[in-house]
Amino acid sequence: MSQEMDSQVNVSELDFEVLKKIRSYLRRMVDAGGSDLHVKANAIVRARINGEIVPLSGEIFSKKDALTFAKELLRTRFPELVEKKELDLVYPFDENTRFRINIFFQMEGISAVFRLIPVKILTIDELNLPEVIHTFAEMERGLVLVTGVTGSGKSTTLAAIINEINLNRRKHIITIEDPIEFVHKDRKCIINQRSVGQDTKSFGNALRAALREDPDIILVGEMRDMETIEIALHAADTGHLVFSTLHTLDAKETINRVVSVFPTAEQNRVRMTLSSVIRGVISQRLIPTVDGKRTAALEVMVRTPRIEQLIAENRDIEIPDTIAEGKQLYKSQTFDQGILDLYFKKRISRDDAFANATSASDLKLKMEGLGGSIDKEKIGSNDVTKEFEEDDFIGLKG
Repeated sequence: MSQEMDSQVNVSELDFEVLKKIRSYLRRMVDAGGSDLHVKANAIVRARINGEIVPLSGEIFSKKDALTFAKELLRTRFPELVEKKELDLVYPFDENTRFRINIFFQMEGISAVFRLIPVKILTIDELNLPEVIHTFAEMERGLVLVTGVTGSGKSTTLAAIINEINLNRRKHIITIEDPIEFVHKDRKCIINQRSVGQDTKSFGNALRAALREDPDIILVGEMRDMETIEIALHAADTGHLVFSTLHTLDAKETINRVVSVFPTAEQNRVRMTLSSVIRGVISQRLIPTVDGKRTAALEVMVRTPRIEQLIAENRDIEIPDTIAEGKQLYKSQTFDQGILDLYFKKRISRDDAFANATSASDLKLKMEGLGGSIDKEKIGSNDVTKEFEEDDFIGLKG
């Protein structure tokens, strides 16, 4: 590695002109309603706006400028980037705007992605989430997982749930995040938020320590490894309410992912524990709306005696049908049921409904009233929905 990369940064020698230019791109991106800014050495600066990557200028961001930008952004933390090759941090743009940044090396030099973090924590109702999501804020113990691809709104949903608990219950909440995105102020709850790297060395260390810190509720930003999953299961099994996220597509895959992390000899034990502690899985997808924005389609698995049995007996393949059958009684729903609701509310187009459905052919039958009973009258005019801006579901780790 070059001496330039190894050297410490002398902040007094920086004029911060490159960072100033990036800040101007950030302002343009925010004003355009975007969610992510992409800065890459030897490439033009681009932003994600309404789900699409678009150029913000035709000017090439040179390899030298990218290196200078990294030094101006990180200052004395630049050697840490050189050592680790990637770094997560939160960047306060102004008093009303914050970004989560991942800065990293790639073959052309240095790249960075800025993800806008909404300052205001929207409520479950403001996010237009299904009514059943309120029940997860009322639970006393167990494990609730929020899943989906990166940028699908997992952190936004979790923030809304934690916010509802904070406003209505008297509990001690500990969050372990990398990095901290939504900042919660103490209301009725005591909330201690810990950032991995800054306030603790790892998710596992913080989670073990949390069990000695008199928590009622623990939020683990991500179940990244076997150690974290094992401690989270133990915490849920010993009377705590644990929230976390996974990068999985639906409830069935989520159950399988948690179990498959463990060695084969341990999987039966883990299945039995998971079946007894799981309280729900909320899986999310963002779908374009008819007005050019995006809305969230949710699959919601609610733990029932039947779901517990299926997990314990390794019959995950039957979970989707069981979720669908529980819609009326338990308020659970599959993705296709959630997408169908959005279609009949005229929030999404027929083509986008099919493009995002788990089974487009089954969805088509249901649209035509052949695949099950649908109360279109109820879904329509009597259920006015609030606008779900794209910015409502950004900034989210996922």
